[in-house]
Amino acid sequence: MEKQNVFKWKHYQPEIILLTVRWYRRYNLSFRNLVEMMEERGLSMVHTTIIRWIHQYGSVLDKRVRRHLKPTNDSWIVDETFIKVKGQWMYLYRSIDSEGNTIDFYLSESRDKQAAKRFFKKTLAFLHVSKPQVITLDKNPAYPISIQELKEEKQIPEGIQLRQVKYLNNIVEQDHRFIKKRIRPMLGLKSLRNANRIIAGIEAMHMIKKGKTLQGEKSVQN
Repeated sequence: MEKQNVFKWKHYQPEIILLTVRWYRRYNLSFRNLVEMMEERGLSMVHTTIIRWIHQYGSVLDKRVRRHLKPTNDSWIVDETFIKVKGQWMYLYRSIDSEGNTIDFYLSESRDKQAAKRFFKKTLAFLHVSKPQVITLDKNPAYPISIQELKEEKQIPEGIQLRQVKYLNNIVEQDHRFIKKRIRPMLGLKSLRNANRIIAGIEAMHMIKKGKTLQGEKSVQN
């Protein structure tokens, strides 16, 4: 995705837009906080402009960061948490490797075999992701069924080891906290589409914070 196409017809420079979006994803700032911070830098904008940027460019941040992600290892830890979207609780599937590096996420309205399988297939599509040899899970019965189907489809190794031990999932449950802490003060996620865009940007900044990218914050500028 070329920069001139992504930011075509925008009044502000791409660097300013990405900086504002990045700060909102990374820190507990309100839209009006960002308006004041931009005013101190001689830039006049209204908070509704920033809201549009947040919705539009979360996925841009995610795509730019993924170009520079370090390879994951083959030991996955998988879990799901809850996110409220338009007043309804939805399921946020997340995975990290045994070193704590974020692998991927998937937001779903359901918590069943189909959702688990879509999550795994989405995750396996990225070049930086190593196919798992070990997957640590909780007691969700949908996981073994979806993994067995993926084995039959030759998308994951046949000899993969599943560990359904709840306490081993503590590392990913702790990792959920950053995402939920950033989402909590927001004014609400109004649709599944916008929720995915916002979470994608938050996850991208979380990857940078954990040192998962090869170039740090420069990765969102290239």
